[in-house]
Formats: sequence, C-alpha cells, structure tokens
Amino acid sequence: MTSLPTLLIPGLNCSAWLYAGQIPALWRFGPVVVANHTGQSSMAELAQAILADAPPRFALAGLSMGGYIAFEIVRQAPERVLKLALLDTSARPDTPEQSEVRRARIAMAKAGDFAAISALMFPGLVHARRREDAGLKVIVEQMAAETGAEGFIRQQTAILGRPDSRPGLSAIKCPTLVLVGDGDELTPPTLAREIAQGIPAARLEVVADSGHLSTLERPEAVTEMLAAWLQQS
Repeated sequence: MTSLPTLLIPGLNCSAWLYAGQIPALWRFGPVVVANHTGQSSMAELAQAILADAPPRFALAGLSMGGYIAFEIVRQAPERVLKLALLDTSARPDTPEQSEVRRARIAMAKAGDFAAISALMFPGLVHARRREDAGLKVIVEQMAAETGAEGFIRQQTAILGRPDSRPGLSAIKCPTLVLVGDGDELTPPTLAREIAQGIPAARLEVVADSGHLSTLERPEAVTEMLAAWLQQS
C-alpha cells in the first residue's frame, strides 16, 4: 500500500489532543499532520492557510468544526484530497439559535470569562453517561487552554460565517467516511446520515456509546474505523 499523509483538523476549542488516541495507529499508513486552525476568522482563510502547509496530496479528517473546514478544503482543492473523513459534523449552516449561543460565548471570551466556557460546553460534548467524567473534563480544559480566548473568538467567527455545504455534497468523489456518535447531541446521527446520503462514495459509521467527542470517548473504535478508511481503495 502506497504511503499517504493524513491531515487531521480538530474541532472548536480543541487541539491535537483530540486525536491522541488515533495518531500512533494512523502513522503506519503515512505521516500524520494536525492542522493549526486558530489563526484565521473565516472558513475560506482557514482552508487557505491549512492548504499552504499541507502535503501535495493527503487523506483529510475533521471533527465538528474540523469537518466544516474540511468541506471548505474540498471546495478549494478537491484534487488534493484523496480520502475524506467527516466526524461528528454537519453540512448545514447554523440555526439562528445556534448563532445566538456562539455570539454569547464570544462576548464571554471578550469579557475575560473564557475559562468558564469549557464547563458550559462540556455536558453537550459528551455522551449523557460521561457528563461527570473527570478525565475527559481535564482534556477538554487543556485543549481550550491551548486554543486560547483569541483563537476561540476567531474560530467562532469563522463558524458563524460558514456556508451551507449541502449543495456541494454530490461533487465529492473520493472515498468518504462519515462517522458519528450515537449519543451526539450537537451534530446528531440524522445530520451524519444526510451527509452520507449526499456523497456518492460515502460510508456511514455510527459509534456506539459515544457523544460528540467520539475520538476521545471511544478511541479504539474510532481508530479501527479510520484505519479501515485509510486502507479503502
């Protein structure tokens, strides 16, 4: 099997720790790169910056916000993306209610309350049974600290302005994995099915006993699914 680099894009307020359970196993298929997605405040600029640093051809995986950026990368440079994995994400733009929550959290971060945001977000990020999981809370807090308030504000601004990716789904021709936790409350399985049904070469995998942060909650299961995706011809 020819070695193929894998480019991983974390989610909102997340860092490379999001993929800590996957990177060692994925490395045997080729180099693994984790994108920096904190420096720009629009999807177009984020995709441009990531592409500028990316290998010429690569397998692309993104979780949540990482999925939004992945859609933009595919729009900008489809010939460079040989495989695509969309984890716990949505092809839809925000609802008005979601945008209102984002603006409120931007205001919190600007007011100096960034440290409180992780605790507010955590219950919605994980399966209902993991809401008291101290180990996961520590990782989420650590990733937020690595992102920082300014990075978080730029990320939320980019998400607020993201386009509707549904019209472009049928144009995605590379082997695509669409993965979602069965208990994901932020981007539930119905949204994953919508993506999978829209992409001709897509395969849908539902991860049992997982919320939105599937790579952290069920690392072994997600790693196995990503490894199968990388081996798919």
